[in-house]
Amino acid sequence: MALSDLYTNVQLLLRWIHVLAGIIWIGHLYFFNFINGAFLGSLPADVKKVVVPQLMPRVLFWFRWGAMFTLLAGLALFTQIYMYTPGLGFGPSEVFSGADGMTGRAIWILFGMVLGIVMWFNVWFIIWPAQQKIIRGVRDGKPADPALPKRAALASRINTVLSGPMLFGMLAATHYGGFNLVSALVATVLGAAALWHFIALGPKVGKSI
Repeated sequence: MALSDLYTNVQLLLRWIHVLAGIIWIGHLYFFNFINGAFLGSLPADVKKVVVPQLMPRVLFWFRWGAMFTLLAGLALFTQIYMYTPGLGFGPSEVFSGADGMTGRAIWILFGMVLGIVMWFNVWFIIWPAQQKIIRGVRDGKPADPALPKRAALASRINTVLSGPMLFGMLAATHYGGFNLVSALVATVLGAAALWHFIALGPKVGKSI
């Protein structure tokens, strides 16, 4: 029989939204970095003029709103679990802090949240504004500032590299628990290195798979 208390059901709903939106967001992030960059770079200018205005607005819609809903559901979930106690109200819960200070679980989730917020900021305030101008330039035959594609690509690469340690922090909160600087450093280096390797592994412009 399904659980009847509102607190548990709301938490499950928020987790589901957070994970689903995160899959949409990170999936499109990886599409941009592992596939789309090399693909668009291989197209002739006349073909790119047709493809980019049709493809990119659709991809960027799911990309940016996936990021937004991931953030909003994540903040709501953090508030419910770490900043609220049923029957007592709002304030740091025992999951967030105890007699010895902040818990390892709380530190891990904050580690992941900080990286996730940086990534969300890059999407909405660097990548999306730059891509809007790039798409208009391709559509109208008036190339945008050459610095814009580089700025958007750099932010996207940073997000890809950060996604590895960010996901580790999110998972470690409930599946690892204990926190120390060594484990955080290992998670950051290995996660970032793995994603950077995946970017480098893909076929380059003009090369077949």
